[in-house]
Amino acid sequence: MVLGLAALLPAKKPMDPAPAAGPVAIHKTDAPPAIDGKLDDAVWQTATRFDNFVTFKPDFGKPTSEMTVVMMAYDRKYVYFAFDCLDSEPAKIKAAMAKRDGIDMDDWIGVVLDTFGDEQGGYLFEVNPLGVQMDGRINADGNGDASFDTVWESKGSINGKGYSAEMAVPFKSLRYPFKKKITMGLLVSRFIGRKSEQTSFPELSPEGGAIMCQAQKIELNDVRFERPLEFIPALTYDQGSSHSAGEMRSTGKNTDFSLTGKVGLTSNLTLDATYNPDFSQVETDAGQIDVNLRYSIFYSEKRPFFLEGMENFGFATAMEANTVGAIAYTRTIVDPLLGVKLTGKIGGQNVLSGIFALDEYPGDLAAEEGDTDLAGRNAQFTILRYKRQMGKDNYVGGFFTDRSFAGTGNSVGGVDGRWRLNNTSYFEYSFFKSFSRALDAAEDNQGHSLGLRYNFSNRSWNVDVGLFDLSSDFRIDTGYVTRTGITMAPIFVGYSFYPKSKFFQKVDAFWWSYHLLDKPSDLFETYNHLVLRLGMPRQSEIRFDAILGNEVFADRRFSLSGWRVRGYTQVMKQLYLEGGFRRSQRIFYDPEAPFQGRGITADLLLLFQPFDKLSTSLGISYYDIFRSSNGEKIYDYTIWRNRTTFQVNRFLFFRGIIEYNNYWKRVSADLLASFTYIPGTVIYLGYGSINEKLRWQENEYVQSDEFLQTRKSFFFKASYLWRF
Repeated sequence: MVLGLAALLPAKKPMDPAPAAGPVAIHKTDAPPAIDGKLDDAVWQTATRFDNFVTFKPDFGKPTSEMTVVMMAYDRKYVYFAFDCLDSEPAKIKAAMAKRDGIDMDDWIGVVLDTFGDEQGGYLFEVNPLGVQMDGRINADGNGDASFDTVWESKGSINGKGYSAEMAVPFKSLRYPFKKKITMGLLVSRFIGRKSEQTSFPELSPEGGAIMCQAQKIELNDVRFERPLEFIPALTYDQGSSHSAGEMRSTGKNTDFSLTGKVGLTSNLTLDATYNPDFSQVETDAGQIDVNLRYSIFYSEKRPFFLEGMENFGFATAMEANTVGAIAYTRTIVDPLLGVKLTGKIGGQNVLSGIFALDEYPGDLAAEEGDTDLAGRNAQFTILRYKRQMGKDNYVGGFFTDRSFAGTGNSVGGVDGRWRLNNTSYFEYSFFKSFSRALDAAEDNQGHSLGLRYNFSNRSWNVDVGLFDLSSDFRIDTGYVTRTGITMAPIFVGYSFYPKSKFFQKVDAFWWSYHLLDKPSDLFETYNHLVLRLGMPRQSEIRFDAILGNEVFADRRFSLSGWRVRGYTQVMKQLYLEGGFRRSQRIFYDPEAPFQGRGITADLLLLFQPFDKLSTSLGISYYDIFRSSNGEKIYDYTIWRNRTTFQVNRFLFFRGIIEYNNYWKRVSADLLASFTYIPGTVIYLGYGSINEKLRWQENEYVQSDEFLQTRKSFFFKASYLWRF
């Protein structure tokens, strides 16, 4: 039996959960541990130890229900962590043998390293009790992005007293200042799913400022700088067929070679480049309701080249109601031929990020449409970002973006920043100016976006207010914007209280609203969302929503009022449920003939995990719309989606996805075998097909009661990370 470290070491006086007044010197070792998930290495008996955790969720600063001990050490090449996570009911520990970054529904333990000690953000490394990895980046407020991947080692094991885990993170995988003495920030957090309890060291207080400003300062000496140098050659082969003129015909075979490289210009500035990258969507986007939309659907970036350093391209005033969703939305670069990216810091306070890419998609699309003048031409993308860090989470920054194609284009320039007023409040601003160039136009078409934001939060209250003004001609061809020609004031006021109850752990009541002037029509609209949210054990929550609002579309005002109920729960280790139901007024978004509608939106997700290597889920999404004036049903839209995964081990899985779309009368199936040794060293083997309710009759496709396979494809991809 593996004994927890707490049983091996003598008892110590509990540490003050608040960060020490000065940096804590971390133990340096000449005897690195074996990363096997067992805490029997000699180094852990002399390592720096942190053991006084307090709760972060559902409430702040309370004693933890289970003890956690963290040990930390380092040598010239690696930083090491060991975790002894005691549990009074080890049989109830939630853990699955999942793919990388797939542990969010498990118990987990993780660290955040602010390698620059600048309190602006950090690297996130988490493991579940079986040692499955999740990594990412978080910003000053603790908001995370798990799309970032790097190379590190981990192992975990469940034992009779809980679970233990170990990590080894190479300094080569981090960016940090190259100094004799390095001061970093450290946060450690543990999550126990069945109790909905998240704990932290040091203590995180809502009155303590941004989360990264509350990190424990640590000190490392004589770290060896190894210049990152990486190459990832990749080979992709695909072949496909589609139904045409009554028979299945080959669409051709394609073999592509690509090369991606990375070099560390300094210890904190990195240059990435890629040529002819294959950006096939290995991880299939889940189907979404894609009709009756006012603006396009936002899809998350999943392509590895764009992911590292993307946290630097966020901007101030990016609150939920802001119709400017992103300045740098890299999925607008559809099919890059060439890409170059620079990310990192110059000096102690200057953050510089840039992307340049040539996109083949517009020229290929022109060729398909028979436009010989534009066929084969590439769109050029330039995105530049600068931030000057001013201490704590304060900064001033600037953006420049440009997209040009065949004499047309769009350029955007602007500034943004954050200023912390005190530990519980901050102010943000942004201003962007756009210049859009039409072919042979005498002058640019100009537009602007202005944003202001104030936020206050403590243990009980959260107040977030903003003011946004966007001209009708504002455009960002490199970004994501849902609406222009507005002046809007969003308001969020929330109050939280913590009942003395074992069932209801936290109760939130909030009002979220915005009040808007639609400039083209000179009409006002208002939206008010009242919510009561109840947090419970087993990762459970239920919320009740009342909606009173309207929206201006095509110079008319339409009602959006209604109600909603939504909830989720981890019923048991093997079963997770999530679902929602909404009944409300809605708009039929036809610019020529819009009308007031009403309808239902509903969804349900059941995730079943009979044992730790197998999981299957069933998801259902439903949407309908009726004409309010006479009750006429316009349409209904249902998506059924099953996803089944067999995870052989941490590296290899087999997955199948079947999706039925009743609106388009279409069934799609995707099969994938995936082996990921480390990020960059992967093998994918996949097959996909689409079947539609069609048949070929008299030289045309007509609706049918039977399914016809209309498309199928096969692909193989292999890449290998050479790290020097």
